[in-house]
Amino acid sequence: MDRHPLIDRAVRRLRGRPAPVDESAFTAYAAVAELARRGAAPLAPLDAATGAADGPLTVAVVIPWFPTGSGGHATIFNLVRALEARGHACSIWLDDPTGRHAALDEAAVGQRLREQFGGCAGPVRKGFAAWAGADVVLATSWPTAYRAQLLPGCRARAYLVQDHEPEFHPTSAESEWAAATYRAGLHCIAASAWLARLLRDRYGAASSHFDLGIDHARYRPATGARRPARVLFYARASTPRRAVPLGLFALAELRRRRPEVELALFGSPAPVATPFPCEQLGLLSPAQLAEAYATATAGMVLSLTNPSLVPQEMVACGLPCVDVDVASTRAEWGADGAVELAAFDPGALASALERLLDDRALWERRSAAGVAWAARRTWSHAGEQVEAGLRAALAAR
Repeated sequence: MDRHPLIDRAVRRLRGRPAPVDESAFTAYAAVAELARRGAAPLAPLDAATGAADGPLTVAVVIPWFPTGSGGHATIFNLVRALEARGHACSIWLDDPTGRHAALDEAAVGQRLREQFGGCAGPVRKGFAAWAGADVVLATSWPTAYRAQLLPGCRARAYLVQDHEPEFHPTSAESEWAAATYRAGLHCIAASAWLARLLRDRYGAASSHFDLGIDHARYRPATGARRPARVLFYARASTPRRAVPLGLFALAELRRRRPEVELALFGSPAPVATPFPCEQLGLLSPAQLAEAYATATAGMVLSLTNPSLVPQEMVACGLPCVDVDVASTRAEWGADGAVELAAFDPGALASALERLLDDRALWERRSAAGVAWAARRTWSHAGEQVEAGLRAALAAR
């Protein structure tokens, strides 16, 4: 006779084995089907206190499962702390339908999140059994945008959009479901002015934006000597929009031209296969990242959609870097700003890196421009911008 699934889960936990992850569409996208069947939960009435322009808000932040080293989750927690510093009461709600964190109870989830992304004052909940509503529910990914629409007792709904998520998928049901979230009527708070414009122009979404912040206590101009001809590449191979194959071709070409160059890869938990010798740094802690940025000569981070947070932290440390020249990076950095932009071509990227290695005047100009640009980026200011987006969601409900 088959055992009850709860008994199986208990046995696995006692044996130290995690519960299996159920990646079936019926589990992973249950909220999509539920929303199609039931429709969105009605919004709660808006009272005078909640409608005040400067009053504190209760904000329920719905997050997806969290892989190790997730930059998106790091941004979410930086913003939550900034909102709490502005007097708002925030709570974190983990939406994990496939059971990625099934082996962790609620306290362990909170502890793991604190260890990886820093703590916050508000509670961390696993699932929605304790759900009691909020002034604003804030979705943080396209699957959580479906879940957020189903949650009752909210006066408004907003959507923290860190990238154009339909491009995370090939043409598929998932890409269509992701795109549909931008047409769902949630106020979108986008992680760049470029992304906010894209959401308005392509989807008709109400959108505002925030500027990604920088931890200036950690990422600051280097004072020691840099290692000569050392190139640091963000090789997060699990994220296709980081164009790692293109970057590796560029490094291979740079190595062919400059055999003495020192190459180092980071951002991937497992070594990335390369035809050239290089140092594989793996996943680095924030302190290790700051040290790596302070000792390299040039960095390379490729962003095919919304720009990554990584080049911001590089330039804050005075490290000039190279990115691919596309609409999003041109909007972020300008044609002659803190980052050397190059065509989507291995040879062009290799040449851009060579310029930073060879032209000291260019290196100095890019480095100084990056430090000046980064000085304006703080998480406090980002929190102020996100707060404005939350109030816009309430005003337009």
